[in-house]
Amino acid sequence: MHLFGHRNRRLAASLLGLALSLLGCSATKTPLAARVRPGSAPTSILMLGCSHLTQLYKAGNPNSDVLTPKRQAELAAVLDGLQRYQPDGSLVEELPEQQGRIDSLYQRYRQGQLDLNTLPGGRSEVYQLGFALGKRLGLARIQCVNAPGGTSQSILNAGQNIELYEQANADWHAFSDPFGQQLAAGTSTIGQFLRTINTPATLRQLHALVYCTPARVTNGTLKPDEMVDAAFINPKYVGAEFISVFYNRDLKVYSNIVTTQLQTKQSRQLLIIGARHVSSLQGILAADPAYRVEPTARYLGR
Repeated sequence: MHLFGHRNRRLAASLLGLALSLLGCSATKTPLAARVRPGSAPTSILMLGCSHLTQLYKAGNPNSDVLTPKRQAELAAVLDGLQRYQPDGSLVEELPEQQGRIDSLYQRYRQGQLDLNTLPGGRSEVYQLGFALGKRLGLARIQCVNAPGGTSQSILNAGQNIELYEQANADWHAFSDPFGQQLAAGTSTIGQFLRTINTPATLRQLHALVYCTPARVTNGTLKPDEMVDAAFINPKYVGAEFISVFYNRDLKVYSNIVTTQLQTKQSRQLLIIGARHVSSLQGILAADPAYRVEPTARYLGR
């Protein structure tokens, strides 16, 4: 008894040929990394999660001021560690529309003509870390890769299961507030502060607060916010809608990172950005075969 008739044998042969053809295509398909950068290894990226240093400053408390000689020495030690990574691209949390302003300020800084002590916002990590490391390494430019869409985590304030989000938020503050309090009290250094922020445990808890727990909140509302188009918010999925606001911004930052790489051919990028974005961006870039995510702890010392 034949398992295939003449017609079925022809069909089987055709299917087998198609399968072998697809297998051949798959085997010879060029990896994305090679297509994006022919003959090159994936682009390396190191992400430094950072609290905004200008927001840490409290007038009258020198421990909170990164411009003091003590904190400047601590920042120099942080820069020593980051310099070991040898980035050829320094990316900061400024909008691309601000690139001209950042270019002008950076050139003045490289020439010793910009005093960060008197510059409005001079305490920012953009200058204290991005500019300072760029000058050390002789980088010609600091790239702006931020994207619009930032909003407050407090806009999610009503809905079924909102108490889960409120508890997660309280747990986060109980966990993380001591980091800033120790810095303000002078019992920790800038380096210790940044190392703590960038530990996997800290980043996981922050990521869960913003990108996971809110999905459990349904049938609610968001506070009015100019960065959120209420016309497209489905109240049934209010928590997921909340997450999408943050994730949408991260995807745009990701696009700015990878298009910057295409334009500049950078092979070792350093991204200095708010800690809230780090786990999300690490996940996105870890899934991109043209990229390799470097462990931050390796360059922040002990």
